[in-house]
Amino acid sequence: MPRATSPLNRLAVPARRALLPLADGLGGLTSSARALPDFLICGAQRSGTTSLFKALSQHPAATGPVLRKGVHYFDTGYQHGLTWYRSHFPLRATLRARWGRPRVRVFESSPYYLFHPLAAERIARELPQARIVVILRDPVERAYSAHAHETARGFETEPFGRALDLEDKRLSGTEERLVADPAHHSHSHQHHGYVARGRYVDQLVRMERAVGRERMHVVDYADLFGGGPAALEGIMRFLDLPPDPRTTLGRHNARKRSVLPESLRAELTSRFADSDARLAAWWGRTPSWCQ
Repeated sequence: MPRATSPLNRLAVPARRALLPLADGLGGLTSSARALPDFLICGAQRSGTTSLFKALSQHPAATGPVLRKGVHYFDTGYQHGLTWYRSHFPLRATLRARWGRPRVRVFESSPYYLFHPLAAERIARELPQARIVVILRDPVERAYSAHAHETARGFETEPFGRALDLEDKRLSGTEERLVADPAHHSHSHQHHGYVARGRYVDQLVRMERAVGRERMHVVDYADLFGGGPAALEGIMRFLDLPPDPRTTLGRHNARKRSVLPESLRAELTSRFADSDARLAAWWGRTPSWCQ
């Protein structure tokens, strides 16, 4: 089955980065002829979104933005406008059903969409038919993984325990400022929410209020990466993607880190207990990390 994915997306990372300005310029000139996403992978951060993006990018009837995993329009780039957002995606003419291939669905993955306080309502307004996929990981492991990730990227300078102690101060008032000023950007809100980003239920309720539960598919990280192909197949069914044996899930973007001290694990488990209980009630199942 022929694929619609641009050959540019198969280039090595340095080559893709070098070509980004050219691709962006061309995209801007042809924006009106380009597609908008049919679905979004909205998070959670450090929960396998890169791996899922790469897996679905293998599917002959799915394609991401040109040269990118995510565009970050609904969180940090909204001031650029919908024409700018559209410019990052493939031309509609390349996505039509042909030669036995169904219409190709367009998607992107930006895990800050789940946590940003305005992203859900922006998605509902700009993409009223788009479906939302969310992966949830043990919030203790997610927090520790996020700290290693932000440290490696230069966005965090404190050790994990100290970063946890600083989190409330760092995030104090940031959500209110983001809501009051849609052009505002908070470095700490995006990069230092180790506990806050693991309180999933509040973020899911916000997304549900904006887009509706029927447009959301929430999957457990343990099921996706340790439970065989059923979880990935369930995602593909939700997205109306036909079965495809070439669409397989690997592990990408993982980082090595030391073992989390048991004292910190116990502290974090306690801090997430109420949120996890409310999540189970909302989800209608017990998360794997609570079993």
